[in-house]
Amino acid sequence: MIKSMTGYGRATAQVGGKIITCEIKSVNQRYFDASVKLPRVYGYLEEPIKKRVQSEISRGKLDIYLTVDFSESENVEITLNKPVLAAYLDAFRNIESEFGVDNDVKASDLLRVPDLFNVRKPEEDADKVKNEVFPVLEEAIRGFSAFRTFEGEKMYQDISERISVIRRYKETVEQKNPTLAEAYRKKLEDRIREILNGAAVDENRILTEAALYADKTAVAEETVRLESHLLQLADLIASDGPVGRKLDFLLQEMNREVNTTGSKINDTELTDCVVNMKCELEKIREQIQNVE
Repeated sequence: MIKSMTGYGRATAQVGGKIITCEIKSVNQRYFDASVKLPRVYGYLEEPIKKRVQSEISRGKLDIYLTVDFSESENVEITLNKPVLAAYLDAFRNIESEFGVDNDVKASDLLRVPDLFNVRKPEEDADKVKNEVFPVLEEAIRGFSAFRTFEGEKMYQDISERISVIRRYKETVEQKNPTLAEAYRKKLEDRIREILNGAAVDENRILTEAALYADKTAVAEETVRLESHLLQLADLIASDGPVGRKLDFLLQEMNREVNTTGSKINDTELTDCVVNMKCELEKIREQIQNVE
């Protein structure tokens, strides 16, 4: 069944001393476009994450967020940058001797000195981090896919109902349109007899005119093709996999058949049927803009 390009999924898990959160959001777009936002230190995960998500959705604009918070203290090494400290202390002594300023620097004042301490975090194993992150990503993808499937089911139901409505209007056209030629023939004959006022009427001429009218207003080819397209539409929305582009092309063909039908008929009721079919097709077209 069709899936929506709009989706949302989120997952959080505590792994070791980390709280990992992954969030996926998508909206409709003609092509696939994914933006991955994650801590700079984990930049090497961007392409693997993007590749995994792309295996789940073929088109749409996606925003993928990954955050990693530490629930426990990290094993951080802090060392004093002695050359920097010595340089600052020399500078303070020079200020005192040259300008007579009291050198009342305290240890707490030194904490504000830039680069006084070297902070070093232990380097994390890339494979280990990936193994921690990807289960969270997979859970977010499952929620994301469930959202898209749910939206797809609603679109399937709506389009299926509109297919039935279009078919009813089409059948009305198919049933009534052939009777219009006979009504035209009778109207033409009555008009000619009225004009001739009892003179002989050329029946062959009337039959010829009626046949020309019937041929000009015949819509059987269009309605047969429209029915074929309706069957294809029903099959596509029930199929798995990305079909949005096929649906877009099929709707163009259906519009063409309905427009041609409308240009041929000359009856108020049937014209209303054509207008209503076009309205339903437009509503379907709006729906399929969000189909993957």
